[in-house]
Parts: sequence; structure tokens; C-alpha cells
Amino acid sequence: MGNADLRQLAAIEPIEFSELAGATVAIDAHNWLYRYLTTTVKWTSDAIYTTAAGEEVANLVGVVQGLPKFFEHDITPVMVFDGGVTDLKTDEIEQRREQKEKAAKRAKEAREAGDAVEAARLESRTQRLTDTIHETTRELLALLDVPIVEAPAEGEAQAAHMARTGTVDYAGSEDYDTLLFGAPRTLRDLTSKGDPECMALDATLDEHDLTWEQLVDVGILCGTDFNDGVSGIGPKTAVKLVGEHGDLWAVLEAEDAYIENADLVRELFVNPDVTDTDFDPAIEPDLDAARTYVTDEWEIPASEVERGFERIQESVVQSGLDRWT
Repeated sequence: MGNADLRQLAAIEPIEFSELAGATVAIDAHNWLYRYLTTTVKWTSDAIYTTAAGEEVANLVGVVQGLPKFFEHDITPVMVFDGGVTDLKTDEIEQRREQKEKAAKRAKEAREAGDAVEAARLESRTQRLTDTIHETTRELLALLDVPIVEAPAEGEAQAAHMARTGTVDYAGSEDYDTLLFGAPRTLRDLTSKGDPECMALDATLDEHDLTWEQLVDVGILCGTDFNDGVSGIGPKTAVKLVGEHGDLWAVLEAEDAYIENADLVRELFVNPDVTDTDFDPAIEPDLDAARTYVTDEWEIPASEVERGFERIQESVVQSGLDRWT
């Protein structure tokens, strides 16, 4: 979630990929894609992912490099894309926009000073998911037969709902919102090297003797992407106060504190705008079409993506006697 301090409360354990074979994971697509997008921009020349027409599609390199991790471990990723953004998140989006503008200014200064490394690092912070990135990502995923779900609102809320209803085995996100949205199990570090880690809701609640709703109250007191928290109240203090007083409202009264739109934020987590959905877990990627799409239509050098496509091909062949073709 917005306040990463909640990691102090979450029950998180490492999990080996070998334990995840055959699993389905609802991935917060924006979260996943943004990490590969920024990594690609940071470590790859912009000439590689910029077309002759000037369109930047670093996302295509990122998708081809990121997907093999799932396929190689016999995991079906279901990419869940954000729908409409709630008005409560407007301030958070504005803050991120301002941060990107500052990074862009500093990147320009670094490039003018001849510091290409610093410029690339800062430019990776300026990335945003443009219409072209949204469209080309979906088209490439479709060619690779990766299931796509369009969330009515927050992608993490939809991923958590799918995990909670048993549509998938896990939610997948690098943030902590899935915990507050009620996902029983969330896989983190799916974009990092090595094995991921599993964040468990029930174990978190048991450890702190909280209900799910009370955990949401703790999150709101600390601050989320949708609200500012109460000054001076961190995760451990919030748990203590909610345990003593029972719920958010009682804590606010006892502390003589105020959180704007607290009722709306609480409702967003406890009763989010989500939908029931289904998908076919059998994946039949059209690798030839995907290669053509990336290298011919969008002018990415084949050398930048070929190893990723090879890894996907090898994974599909190795899993062919199981549930993939």
C-alpha cells in the first residue's frame, strides 16, 4: 500500500517457486508493468525502444523479459488492469505527477552535464503508462494468450477479490493494498530476482488479534493512497489503539483526531468496486505473431527480445504434457 511501514505488521514468509507450480495468480498489471518499464528505461538505450515515429514502447521489452518467470515455473499469470480511478486517489496521482516532473527536470540537467548514468536513473522515474503502452501491452499479452481482466476500479482490489473468491490461488503485487482489500495470500517480489515471498492475511490478523475490518482501520490511521494518516500514529501504535478502542471511529474520538473522507476510504477497502470473472488457464501463445508484432510492427531489435521469447517457447514445450500446449 501507499504506506510501506505496514510491512512491520504483515505476516510474510519466503516461498519457493517450486511450491507454486500449477498456481494461478491475479497480477496487479499496472504495478507489475511499471516496474519492468522503469527497469528497461534505466538500463536500455532509448534508441532501442523508440520507433522511427518517436513512440516509446519500452513496455514491450519489459513484458517479454518479465513473463518467462511465470511460464518457467508453471504459473498462470492473470493480468488485472485498473479501471476508473477513484476521486479519493486524485491527490496521490497529483503528487506522483509532480515528482515525475521534478525528476524529468533533474534528468535534463544531468544529461546536459554529461552524466548519462544519472540521467538514465532519473528518467526511469519519469515513466508513465501512456495510451500506447496500455494498448500495445494488451495486444502483446493477447498474442501470448495471457488472460486479461479489466477491473471496474482498482486493479489490486480486483486481484484481491479474485483470490478471496477462489478464482485464482494468489493475488500478485509489490504493494500492500491487497492485504487491506482482503486477499488471503499475496505473492510479492515477482519482479525481483530469486524466489518471491507470500503475505498471508489470516496469519497477520491472528498475530495482532485483529479482524479484517480492524486491519483496514489500522491502515487508514497510518495513511493510504486514498488518505493522509494521523500524525504520530504508526503501524504499531495504530494496532494498539484499535485494540483498545475497537474501531477507527472510537480511536479518532479518543485521540481527538480527524481523517477526511474516512468513511469513504473504509468502504473502498471493505466493499470495493469489483466484479466476478472467469478465464481459461490453458495458455497457447502464438510466438511467431508475438515476435512479428514486437520486432516488425514496433521496431524493437530482435536481439533485445529473442532470449525472452526463447524462454517462453522452452517453458511451453516443457509444460506441454501438463496443462499447457
